[in-house]
Amino acid sequence: MEILYLLIPVSIVLVFVIGAIFWWALSNQQFEGLDEEASRILQEDDHIPASRPVPATMPATDPPAAQDPDH
Repeated sequence: MEILYLLIPVSIVLVFVIGAIFWWALSNQQFEGLDEEASRILQEDDHIPASRPVPATMPATDPPAAQDPDH
C-alpha cells in the first residue's frame, strides 16, 4: 500500500510531462501538413540529383555448377 505514495505522484508528473510535450508539438505546428508528406512518397521523381552516383548494374553470372554426388 505504501507504493501508492510513490506511484501516484510519479503518474501525475508523467501526465504533466506528456501534456507539455503534446502542447509543444501543437504550438510548433508539428501536426500540420500530414497529408502532403504522406502523398509525397507516391509521387515519381523525374530526375536523379547530380550528387548521387548512379549504381552500376551487376554482371550476369552463370549458376554454380552442379556437383557430382559420386564424389
